Amino acid sequence: MATAETRREASSLSVADAERLAEIMQALASPARLRILSTLSARPSTVTELSEQLQIGQTTVSNHLRLLRHLSLVTGSRAGRHIHYSLFDDHVTELLDEAIGHLEHLPHGR
Repeated sequence: MATAETRREASSLSVADAERLAEIMQALASPARLRILSTLSARPSTVTELSEQLQIGQTTVSNHLRLLRHLSLVTGSRAGRHIHYSLFDDHVTELLDEAIGHLEHLPHGR
């Protein structure tokens, strides 16, 4: 639960930080990107692996990963001809876990 101090800090968000955070939240508004992040939270994967597992075209997966990399939500490490993508850090994992956990608190009918 957020403390009063944490809420105060959040309410004093700078314009630049608010714009950056909105950009990240917009990226998380895509079901495909959420599924990619969820898959990457289990294990690093290549574009081909993500495409096959999620039944999404490789070009689409690549475009989503490009945006997620730009926003520092995922990172890639080259291994030969392949790039293995993973979540950027533990903060992304925590953000995703909190969002998924929030589903349990929502009314079932939307």
